[in-house]
Amino acid sequence: MYNLTFDTTGSSCSIILQNDSEEVALYEKKMEFGQSEELMVQIQTILNQNHLKFSDIETLFVCVGPGSFTGVRSSISAARVFNIACPSLKVGGISAFDAYINVLSPEERSDINAVIIETRRDDFYVQLYDKKLNKINEPTALGRETIISILKEFGCTVSLVGDGVERFLCTPSGICLKTIKIMDSLPIKILAQTGLKQLKDKKINYPKPLYLRAPDVSQPKP
Repeated sequence: MYNLTFDTTGSSCSIILQNDSEEVALYEKKMEFGQSEELMVQIQTILNQNHLKFSDIETLFVCVGPGSFTGVRSSISAARVFNIACPSLKVGGISAFDAYINVLSPEERSDINAVIIETRRDDFYVQLYDKKLNKINEPTALGRETIISILKEFGCTVSLVGDGVERFLCTPSGICLKTIKIMDSLPIKILAQTGLKQLKDKKINYPKPLYLRAPDVSQPKP
């Protein structure tokens, strides 16, 4: 079974093609803008290089955010277009939180595990999980001091993972930390792995955007 997974919600354009869980092709390019244009070209290139048609793909997973408004919209739009073209395609939307938390091995997990995702603003996207990866709160955007205060209230060690961790820890936090996973972007292999697990557990959801704030809108300059 060929699986295609892609992500344009962060600071990269990432694609992986797998046969079951075995990697067939991988594309990752760091970029702040233009991911949507890069995505379609590279998917076609990967299929051509492996002598495949899109109809050979049985399962597609896409990151639904949070992230840039344009990146989230582009990924989900592409996934939905593919599904219209191939109605038999199984399509699943995976949140960046659910993927990032799977970066932590069982030994690295703490009683409280926080996924910290970059917003490129003063705050962070955050979601908390317990040791068994049950969600403790709804995903939200919070300031650094608020997050620190919440984590300290638990009175236990904390593990951190995500592309916002480096900025979050730029000054002392006073949190008792067990594991710190500083990442530049969401690993596409982990996103694919998360999608396959959710599919197996019958917890897969049709892609819907995970927006935690309204898009930035500015008036046109005269």
